[in-house]
Amino acid sequence: MAISFEKILAGKDASLAFLQVVAESSFDSILMTDASPAGKIIYANKAFKKLTGYDPVAVLGQTPRILQGPGTDKKVIERLSNALKSGGRFEGKAINYKKDGTPFIMLWRVLPVKVGRNITAWVAIQREGSIN
Repeated sequence: MAISFEKILAGKDASLAFLQVVAESSFDSILMTDASPAGKIIYANKAFKKLTGYDPVAVLGQTPRILQGPGTDKKVIERLSNALKSGGRFEGKAINYKKDGTPFIMLWRVLPVKVGRNITAWVAIQREGSIN
């Protein structure tokens, strides 16, 4: 008989270990921010550095706005802001900027992390896309 996913991850330590392996092994950039209005970065995986050039440890305490610049579509950022304020999810595409100033198209999905009804953090899954 197969052991269910829920049984394997029943303990808090097992769940955290599983999530750490998934996040650190992902091909996609994973960025987590706190649920404060400022949205400070509390986690970035190794793929975030590959995507943006920013060291994950160096961005802790900053906001994802470090990736925005003159070509970033303000309408997309407004849609993101509205989704965050309403507690919903967001999916979008915008021009962002790497640490060295190089623009790139970023596709991303932002999801709330909820404990009960309270949003405790936000997770963004990001990857480089094309203009099409």
